[in-house]
Order: sequence, then structure tokens, then C-alpha cells
Amino acid sequence: HGRRSGGGAVRADTVSWSPGAGAAAGAAAAAWDSNWDKRDPHSLIKPNKKNKEATEDVTSQLENYKVKATRHIFLIRHSQYNLNAQTDKERSLTSLGREQAELTGQRLASLGLNYNVIVHSSMTRAKETTAIISKHLPDVEIVSCDLLREGAPIEPIPPISHWKPEAMQYHEDGARIEAAFRRYIHRADLKQQSDSYEIIVCHANVIRYFVCRALQFPPEGWLRMCLNNGSITWLTVRPNGRVALRSLGDTGFMPPDKLTR
Repeated sequence: HGRRSGGGAVRADTVSWSPGAGAAAGAAAAAWDSNWDKRDPHSLIKPNKKNKEATEDVTSQLENYKVKATRHIFLIRHSQYNLNAQTDKERSLTSLGREQAELTGQRLASLGLNYNVIVHSSMTRAKETTAIISKHLPDVEIVSCDLLREGAPIEPIPPISHWKPEAMQYHEDGARIEAAFRRYIHRADLKQQSDSYEIIVCHANVIRYFVCRALQFPPEGWLRMCLNNGSITWLTVRPNGRVALRSLGDTGFMPPDKLTR
């Protein structure tokens, strides 16, 4: 039972089921880190004097370090592929997977956005998904990246019995996937003048980890989310570093008989 303030409202920090309930440490953990990508203007300048002149100089410098553009990042999970194959090269898209990629490409094109780039994992299923999507988005630059390959980002909580990577896999994959997050998920560069629309075609584990990290949710909760093949997850990173999740795993543009996980 939460305490009631003067107007009869229940304070969230006193409700037993609210995230803020309990020790002060819990409230601190829920605080938003405005410099999560190390690009906050205040962190980029170092005043050396404490006087009026220095204050004015800092204000001037802050203006120079202010980001102007918003980044829209579309995280696409690859389409259905051959799960029975032994090697990455053999794990190509199924006929249904190719249909899913067509539908995803059509959906992205229908949004009418001026896409800047398509970055894809170097794994076969992501490359093939990208090739089909790109037919619907002609003249958009395509870039391959090994950092985006599928893996085990961090040991999930709660764990599941049928998927137990070795500690070494978490150690290696986790560092790589975190490096991918830092490369691709951040506020715009200072030189970027207009909003950008960027597509990243990769994998479910990578996308779910990215979402947790971007929203500053506990990253070990990534496995609590499910993403369909060919789904669209849309993240927006504002100039001030605030992040919004516009959609998570959207496949509403696909007929029900085309949906797979």
C-alpha cells in the first residue's frame, strides 16, 4: 500500500510493485545517464578558470558541441533460414524467408523515408535478407560488418535450460556485441546537419541487447523479449541523447501465415 500525498495521489516510490520501491540504491539505479554515449556537450569541454570570462567561454563552447540532428535506427532481424545446416554458408534463407524479406523491404520503402545506409551482419542469412530488402531501396549504400554477427551478448536472467553457452562464448561475443552497440547506437556526430535514417540488418540476440542498452534497462533481461523473422525495431536517438523505442519487433505488415520466430 503506497503512502498518499496531500492530493490523494499514491507516490510511485512507495508502492511495493513499482520499480522505485525499496532502498535508495534502487532509485539511483533507475537514474538516466545523459552521457551514456560519451557525447554529452558538458563532458567534451574542460574549463580551466572559474570566473565570468571562463563561464562565457564555456557557454560558447557548449554551443559548438551541441548535436543538431536526430538519428533513426531501424534494426531488422534476418528472415527465416535453414536451421538444419551445419555451416554459416549453408544457412541460407528458406523460400518463406525470402518472402518475408520482400515484405520487410516493401514496408521500409512504404514509409517514404530517405534512408542513408544499410549495414548488415556478415552472416549469410543477414546478407541474403539485405540483398532482398535493398531491391526495394535502390541507391542506398550497403555496408557489411563482422561486429554484428550473432552471438551470446550476456548471460540472461532468468536463464533458460535449452540454451547454455560456455563462459568463454559470453566473454568473446559479449565484448564484440558491446563494441557493435558503441559503434552504431549513439547520438549524431557534430557534423551531421539533418536527421538520418539508418537500417541495420542483423540478429535477434544483437537487437535485443541493443534495445536494453539503449534504453538503459538491465542488459541481462534481453532474452525476455521475442522478435519475429523480418521484424522491424525502430530506435530514435535525439540530439540531447534521449532515446525512444518507436517500435519493437514489428511484423504487423506481414500476413499471419508468413510469421515465424
